[in-house]
Amino acid sequence: MQSHWRALTLGMVLVVGGVLGVDIVNLSAQAGDPRMGTWKLNVAKSKYSPGPAPRSVTLKVEPSGQGEKVTAEFVNADGTRTTSQYTANFDGKDRPLTGSAVADTVSLKRIDARTTDRTDKKGGKVVQTLKRVVSQNGKTMTVTVKGTNAQGQAVNNVVVFDKQ
Repeated sequence: MQSHWRALTLGMVLVVGGVLGVDIVNLSAQAGDPRMGTWKLNVAKSKYSPGPAPRSVTLKVEPSGQGEKVTAEFVNADGTRTTSQYTANFDGKDRPLTGSAVADTVSLKRIDARTTDRTDKKGGKVVQTLKRVVSQNGKTMTVTVKGTNAQGQAVNNVVVFDKQ
């Protein structure tokens, strides 16, 4: 009887340890993700077509599940402020995007440790794609945006962010 309890206890310890081990692996992988943190737009190094460029953009990228939570705070060229936000996994599935005039959903795919692809849709139709690449030293993120803006104009932007 005592050996039965020992086997049961050992089994429970292994299950709990396995679950905790998976969570530790997920947390350490996210902690090492070079995209996590706060990023500020470098207007001088960015190219907006069509313009005008926003006055400023601050991105806060946080780990969430198997993906990220991103809050983007904009000061637009005319001085108005907007905030957009999403939480999505790197699984290619559409998730809600709030605060955007361009899109209502976002989906993410991880290409490698420093590169991710984002697809924005409005009403189920792709309106923009964003390739996001963090530099080798982790200090710069370059986002290439292609698609259309809220006015239906073609967009071809190269947006540079500096890590804070």
